[in-house]
Amino acid sequence: MKLAGTEITNPEKILFPQKQITKLQLVEYYHKVAEKMLPYLKNRPLTLHRFPNGIDADGFYQKNASDYFPDFIKTVQVKTEDGTNTQIICNDKKTLVYLANQGTIAFHIWLSQKDMLNKPNKIVFDLDPSENSFEDIKKAAKIVGDYMRNQGQEPKIMTTGQHGLHVWASIRRTKNFDEIKEIAKNHAQNLENEHPELFTTSIRKNKRNGKIFLDYLRNAYAQTSVCPYSVRANDTASVAMPIDWKSLDDLKSADAFTIINI
Repeated sequence: MKLAGTEITNPEKILFPQKQITKLQLVEYYHKVAEKMLPYLKNRPLTLHRFPNGIDADGFYQKNASDYFPDFIKTVQVKTEDGTNTQIICNDKKTLVYLANQGTIAFHIWLSQKDMLNKPNKIVFDLDPSENSFEDIKKAAKIVGDYMRNQGQEPKIMTTGQHGLHVWASIRRTKNFDEIKEIAKNHAQNLENEHPELFTTSIRKNKRNGKIFLDYLRNAYAQTSVCPYSVRANDTASVAMPIDWKSLDDLKSADAFTIINI
């Protein structure tokens, strides 16, 4: 069968053994959610998390576009320490479905767009639990949200589909990544100082003392965060789901949404 012009290969292949979710179900999910997801993907270099043989087999991260990708797959040249990468851009349903058919489970996006690669238009804080209850994570998200509002931003919140939550905001493209990373670091340290019993900015896990790691490090050039509506490579095929702040109180876990129940 075809979806968005792509012939779905091996549609009955099981990608998520525990839930018996097939490749066709994965591709159909991305086909259905495309209109919601594409605005978040638009013009952003991608890192693909691919599992062609299912999540119980070895997967891999892919940054460079493959030579065999068809001509309709758009790309952008990205400067690296070693030269350049030719990275994938996904601006349409046809590309999204094609990449899902290639066994792409998760889509990770840059915080900047192709026309101004070194000037991000998003700032992201990843609330990464150590030994915390999910109620602590929700409390922490509210504190970060209030802090960002006090900074004049309009924070948004998303489940990661794994263990934590992302709080992020759109920003104007007036500063480069080095400047934004420093700002994000200062914000994180301020939050740690205001709530030392809850937050830590310690990168080393053995120094976090069971606190919530307020990860600001992805606010850097060539770093990525999981795209809203992306599936995650775990047993339940959970989804990184944008939610409104009012829904946070009733949220039971960071992996509550899946491609089955969404």
